[in-house]
Amino acid sequence: MRPGAVVWVTGLPASGKSTLGRALACRLGARGIPALLLDGDAVREALVPAPGHDPAGRGAFYETLGNLALLLAGQGLVAVVAATGSRRAFRDRVRARAPRFVEILVDVPADVCAARDPKGLWEQARAGELPDLPGAGTPYEPPLAPEVTAQGGQDAAAIEAAVARLAGP
Repeated sequence: MRPGAVVWVTGLPASGKSTLGRALACRLGARGIPALLLDGDAVREALVPAPGHDPAGRGAFYETLGNLALLLAGQGLVAVVAATGSRRAFRDRVRARAPRFVEILVDVPADVCAARDPKGLWEQARAGELPDLPGAGTPYEPPLAPEVTAQGGQDAAAIEAAVARLAGP
């Protein structure tokens, strides 16, 4: 059995993380590599009670999300985590424990994310209604050396680069 892995797709809100994560999980499945998408928004909605977006709630959420990904990776799956993970420490704790780890930075400037803003998060942050939005009210710490950098959620070259890293031994 191939060892499992955690792929963390990180980037600012509305950068295309979920789109890229979904495409990557599908591409891996097409290659016969079992993968499961853990979309941060969907996992947050499934948790009862839902953790807050304040620093303590965010820390608890990413600890839980990371542990879920590690559990899946321990079963031989590729856990594709599509979540901001605004602090490097959130992602680095998972990296240190994962059998294999690939970090993908969806590198989209904040102004582009704010312009597309499908959930209205950036607008809420500008209005002062969402003070803890990473990249607006809360700092976002991009990876220092991501294994893959994507220029948006539909970056086919980045998806193939990640698949190549995961298809090997």
